[in-house]
Amino acid sequence: MRTVVKTSQAPAAIGPYEQAITFQGVLYTSGQIPLDVNGDLVEGGIEEQTRQCLENLVAVCRAAGTSLRQALKVTIYLTDMEHFQSCNQIYQQYFEHSRPARSCVAVKALPKGALVEIEGIFALEGEQ
Repeated sequence: MRTVVKTSQAPAAIGPYEQAITFQGVLYTSGQIPLDVNGDLVEGGIEEQTRQCLENLVAVCRAAGTSLRQALKVTIYLTDMEHFQSCNQIYQQYFEHSRPARSCVAVKALPKGALVEIEGIFALEGEQ
């Protein structure tokens, strides 16, 4: 059964989509840009923005009853590949015990002028 996941602990969707969907034991998250819960872009550079994206993913995972440890696949979108190493330094802090498959793609622009967007696919806790 398809279930919509919503939480006030992460920014609301800024378009016609959901924060996440679960289906058959898997959580599919929408891309998280570095917005706080009020919908404001966080101040700072790529490190602060990467951290906020990941904190948003943590909140969405928690609302679905899972965690980053259950990550199967993560996709990162960067507006500048010069940020790759800095993004990785923050990213590895969140995935130090369980590394998922991952892609990192350069894009021309992201909503609200964000430098980074991160989305993921996660197993629900207890699912194999």
